[in-house]
Amino acid sequence: MNKIVKTEAEWRAQLSELAYEVTRNHATERPFTHDDFPEVAGTYYCVCCGAPLFKADDKFNAGCGWPSFTQPSEGAEVGESVDRSHFMVRTEVHCDQCGAHLGHVFPDGPLPTGLRYCINGVALRFEEENAKG
Repeated sequence: MNKIVKTEAEWRAQLSELAYEVTRNHATERPFTHDDFPEVAGTYYCVCCGAPLFKADDKFNAGCGWPSFTQPSEGAEVGESVDRSHFMVRTEVHCDQCGAHLGHVFPDGPLPTGLRYCINGVALRFEEENAKG
């Protein structure tokens, strides 16, 4: 896999201000502000580089205010790192292809994984399964 590297100016030109702050500076969008993903089959891609990250089949309503998934899609390049910000220890998830901050993963999700990938909606781009038709 080739890592995608861009200058800060290139990222700023490509992304909205909020998407830039979240994906490049590890910010978090406000909860319950990104609910425009349809309830249809499809794939969620990294807003920065277009890498496929999550399938709509793995999305669930955790009630936390952010899109939540039980797992990354098969073969997705989703990496993890320790996040010690805000006086707590969490597991951050990021796109391995471009380094975009996506959100965090918690061990309080439903079966089959027991995980909750709590992802900033602004870090994702959704494409309906048959949209390319």
